[in-house]
Amino acid sequence: MKTKVLIVDDSALIRSVMKEIINSQPDMEVVGQAPDPIIARDLIKQTNPDVLTLDVEMPKMDGLDFLEKLMRLRPMPVVMVSSLTERGSEITLRALELGAVDFVTKPKMSIQSGMLEYTELITDKIRAASRARIKARQVAPADAQKGPGAVLPQVRNPLTSSEKLIIIGASTGGTEAIKEFLMQMPSDCPGILITQHMPAGFTKSFAQRLDNLCKIGVKESEGGERILPGHAYLAPGHSHLQLVRSGANYMTQLDQGPPVNRHRPSVDVLFNSAAIHAGKNAVGVILTGMGKDGAQGMLEMKKAGAYNFAQDEASCVVFGMPREAIAVGAAHEVGALQELPGMVMNHLATNSSRALRV
Repeated sequence: MKTKVLIVDDSALIRSVMKEIINSQPDMEVVGQAPDPIIARDLIKQTNPDVLTLDVEMPKMDGLDFLEKLMRLRPMPVVMVSSLTERGSEITLRALELGAVDFVTKPKMSIQSGMLEYTELITDKIRAASRARIKARQVAPADAQKGPGAVLPQVRNPLTSSEKLIIIGASTGGTEAIKEFLMQMPSDCPGILITQHMPAGFTKSFAQRLDNLCKIGVKESEGGERILPGHAYLAPGHSHLQLVRSGANYMTQLDQGPPVNRHRPSVDVLFNSAAIHAGKNAVGVILTGMGKDGAQGMLEMKKAGAYNFAQDEASCVVFGMPREAIAVGAAHEVGALQELPGMVMNHLATNSSRALRV
């Protein structure tokens, strides 16, 4: 049975190209097109689509207002179609908070040729969205400031070694999962490295948003940073993030090598570097995402002595990457997203207590 897609975009050209891309796939079809949210509202009732693609900025009704009403009244998988601008990235990140599954950036080149080159990316995201678990979300205010975090409980940091590191990988649905995880981290938690599948131009805004919400400091990695407790370093959208060692210090390193598992940044690249340079000092966490990126790297971490956690199916938007990691035996424990921060910190506490007794 084909996935039914409704396209909402004020550009007739974009609608035409998207329709061509989607209808070229044997497992999906366009059931309607709308130039604005008002027409889209009626088409949703008429066509009952499985997935909606939604332009970020549109006339007659703000895209975010429409998305907020849609997710409240008729929750469904939504893929945002975004322009790669500072304003566009802020709106897109807010759309993900409101419940959009993922987003595609409009190419800067010739729209028609550019969008056709994006065929695989667009159709992969629609397929992932069609399998996504759509549930009501508690949305933090857009202007939330750094603080103790009223939305989520805080995890107390036990006495842990400064040698310890937390290594996180995520993809589809990961922006919200990472936010929920980091908001529970205490200000003196171990240093954290994160790879989230996200294009360049969005990772800096994402890191800044997290930095405003969390007790810990969060930044887009520039490469060459000393990894400090109470800080998280996010892979930039243009490079793989790697962990390296320089004397007694852990450092970040960026690599613009070819994509791995079709991704740059790749979770496997980060996890493999943690296996090599951190070994038993690393704790791996794999969160929601489509595909298998990170599964083999997490297995290498386990072989090197790391202790690993995977998000469970019920709390994932897309249970792809965690499922693959569990299937290859890379995860020691599986837990719901809300529970994972506490599970990680409790493991570190237990590990530290054993080390002190020895």
